[in-house]
Amino acid sequence: MPGQVHKHHRVAHVLADEIRAGVHADGSRLPGEHALRERFGVSRTTVRQALSALGEQGLIETHAGIGSIVTFDGTPLDQQLGWTRALADQGTELATETLRFERIADPELATELGLADPHFIALDRVRRLAEGAGVSLERSRVPAVPALADLPERGLEGGSLNRTLIAAGHIAASSDARIAVSGLGDEDAGLLHRSPGEPFIRLAQVFRDADGEVVEQVTSLLDPSRFQLHVRTGRGAHS
Repeated sequence: MPGQVHKHHRVAHVLADEIRAGVHADGSRLPGEHALRERFGVSRTTVRQALSALGEQGLIETHAGIGSIVTFDGTPLDQQLGWTRALADQGTELATETLRFERIADPELATELGLADPHFIALDRVRRLAEGAGVSLERSRVPAVPALADLPERGLEGGSLNRTLIAAGHIAASSDARIAVSGLGDEDAGLLHRSPGEPFIRLAQVFRDADGEVVEQVTSLLDPSRFQLHVRTGRGAHS
């Protein structure tokens, strides 16, 4: 909507000028979403779109990957681009196979995340080397809020779930991650074309926005001979 676009550009312009003028010192946190909504008299979506625009200009970090940096063969993967694009940009030829992309009900996960609505968008993908062996298996679960309910039908923006979520105003500001190494079960080994019991990194993450709402829950199985994790901490958007 033209009015909404105008509003988020106006908010982004004011904040960008303040950042460049040093109002928000380097490394300091911007005001929270609630404070920005009150200050500018706009919606949460408008504020998030403005923050996304500032991130694209390199003025702040929205930390879509806060909590950990994932590298493949020693090169960091830009989660803003999505792993498929990031891997392609660094010259790695991996085939991405979508195993599942649909709306599901998962009451157990909803209870675990403290959500009243048990419906999620499920996106499961495996990435394979040229010879067919899988190096990663990712199972993403996104709350099926109205703005995202038809995601399986309309598809991902640029093939990236993260870009799609940001475009919809769902921006991760924090995450909780659990990391372990365990042997592959029979089902996962079959999907990855690997041997049962083969050790893989298991990375389970929950991403939340600045208001604490769940943006995404994702569990990844990663080949430890190709992937490494560099854990970091942060407090959301920084100038």
